[in-house]
Amino acid sequence: MTTNHISTIARELKLGRRQIEATAALLKEGSTVPFIARYRKEATGSLDEVAIVSIRDRLEQLEQLDKRREAILQSLLERELLTEELKKAIDAAQTMAELEDIYLPYKPKRRTRASIAKEKGLEPLASLLFLNQENEAIDPLAEAAKFVDEEKNVSSVDEALAGARDIIAEMVSEDRDARRLLRDLFLKKATLKSQMIKGKEIDGAKFKDYFDWEELAKDAPSHRILALLRGEREKYLSLHVQPPREEAESLILSQFVLAKTRASEQVAEAARDSIKRLLGPSMENEFRSSLKLRADDEAIKVFADNLRELLLASPLGQKRVLALDPGFRTGCKLACLNEQGDLLVHDVIYPHSGDTAARAAGKRMTELCRENRIEAIAIGNGTASRETEAFVRGLELSSAIPIVVVSESGASIYSTSEIARAEFPDYDATVRGAISIGRRLMDPLSELVKVDPKSIGVGQYQHDVDQAELRSTLDEVVISCVNKVGVDLNTASRELLSYVSGLGPQLAQNIVEYRAQNGAFSSRKQLSKVRRLGPKAFEQAAGFLRIQGAKHPLDSSGVHPESYRIVDKMAVDCGCTISELMKEERLRKKIEIDRYVSATIGLPTLSDILKELAAPGRDPRMRFEVFSFKEGIMTIGDLEEGMQLPGIVTNVTAFGAFVDIGVRQDGLVHISNLADRFVKNPADIVKAGQHVLVTVLAIDVQRRRISLSMKNTA
Repeated sequence: MTTNHISTIARELKLGRRQIEATAALLKEGSTVPFIARYRKEATGSLDEVAIVSIRDRLEQLEQLDKRREAILQSLLERELLTEELKKAIDAAQTMAELEDIYLPYKPKRRTRASIAKEKGLEPLASLLFLNQENEAIDPLAEAAKFVDEEKNVSSVDEALAGARDIIAEMVSEDRDARRLLRDLFLKKATLKSQMIKGKEIDGAKFKDYFDWEELAKDAPSHRILALLRGEREKYLSLHVQPPREEAESLILSQFVLAKTRASEQVAEAARDSIKRLLGPSMENEFRSSLKLRADDEAIKVFADNLRELLLASPLGQKRVLALDPGFRTGCKLACLNEQGDLLVHDVIYPHSGDTAARAAGKRMTELCRENRIEAIAIGNGTASRETEAFVRGLELSSAIPIVVVSESGASIYSTSEIARAEFPDYDATVRGAISIGRRLMDPLSELVKVDPKSIGVGQYQHDVDQAELRSTLDEVVISCVNKVGVDLNTASRELLSYVSGLGPQLAQNIVEYRAQNGAFSSRKQLSKVRRLGPKAFEQAAGFLRIQGAKHPLDSSGVHPESYRIVDKMAVDCGCTISELMKEERLRKKIEIDRYVSATIGLPTLSDILKELAAPGRDPRMRFEVFSFKEGIMTIGDLEEGMQLPGIVTNVTAFGAFVDIGVRQDGLVHISNLADRFVKNPADIVKAGQHVLVTVLAIDVQRRRISLSMKNTA
């Protein structure tokens, strides 16, 4: 990391140099983003996770730029092409595109029309024509005749001139200024033009909107770019990305054609050929890549934002739950869970197989609720969900038992996974699925971490984006959410523990094994006895791990063990114990926070400590609220235009939000119908999991499309 990098990042992110330096140093020594954001506020100036990730990612980009720079310099040095002027230009390059433009003329390449022409000895002719454009006395035909040589395979004047133009065309395509100018034109004025490939009207019907489409590329939203690229990839659309042809040609000709002579006419012809054959396609490919990168970034961000909202959804908490995985012919799989999510009993009932079976199912449900002291009922939102919900609501159960429809997205993936088989080796996938539905109601975060985030169903063109980048981003979201909430060290699964700062899968497994062999942890200090869990891992993880009923009262809080001595001193100064300090507000009000500021601990950390003393280990998630769909509305056929219905936002995209209204087909609230005002970003209005009230605008039963509005529903 160079001083220049620090300055560059500080300027780009509008942050102080010390903040960048401190963050970079912490990252280099192995500190995680959640740890830095939560426990190193003094060092970073209280930077949040977003800023820390931005610093980390930009550092990585600049390091990649430096690696490429070094590789280029080494290549040029080995081939004895490196001059002092060239080295200065390479050292000064600020972007990968600029660096590659500088290197392009020197880059080893396969034989081209220009290199073949050079082999024929035509480079002097190309130079003469290019450098003497203002000389009206130059006759290209006469000059070319001097290069006709059968031994060098130049059999005519026309062939000699064609070879010279090939050399000039390649020079134009490799010129830094030309590439910069055309790159800027692409950025500002390139259009996306798509047309249907002949004969693909029926097979490509899903791309019908783009059978004859044109718009400025810079204004195209990410979902449209990805849709167009997919249509092209699947051979339903032909897609062209070009700036205005005449403007591009004029821009390049003005750079290279210096006069109106016979020589300059040859240069102009070569420049036009370059635009068509070399420079234009090269810039289009580069611009397409940048478009794809932008679209990927936006789509991944949408996915990440949706995932964050789902992971941080309100938990019901430790309640005894009866979970139902609905079905018609195969029945409803049922699982009763205790407060910790352990399976008590499982069964199958058949409420949709005739009156006799329904009565038997109702009797069994009532018995199980009574025998297992059930406090809530969770119903999966798949096939037969609404019918099963109606059946359960028709039973004579206590009104104190909430009945909640729970998203099944990814549950089938979990139920057949290695994780599920390890958790419940003696049960089949149907039982595991029902258990997962119940646990999702109790604590969405703890259960969803067991499922590949891509299977949760909140993405936008998730299979079209860069898969490595998607995986990395979604993993970071899970890590952020897990550490934001905190983890109960004695009840957390291996999967949940693996996302805790500083741990990972192996240490998480070691913790679970230690717990199984030695019983519950009674203190954070015991972590040092876990195999391979050293001081650095302890430092990174300890503050995010909670122990209910621990020997040390702070072990149940978010106060890091490194700060225990500060709280000890606060308690002594207040003439009480730490437990008393945590219980009594009057004692905490005695604390003069400024007295405890030191060289290593400042007001940000001290303020966090006081918040934790007031509410140790407080769950930052919203309080759980019971939601119910409108009774009697179960299928798309039950809908009527103008109906107002409660719904749950299932997915937020760049063009609007999808809402589950309980009819097995999500409706779309287009961005233009999200509010009674202009909306630039749907995420400013709605979040995944949010409860909303919508109005039905239109129903297309055949295409299974429902158009909704949130206007005038507040």
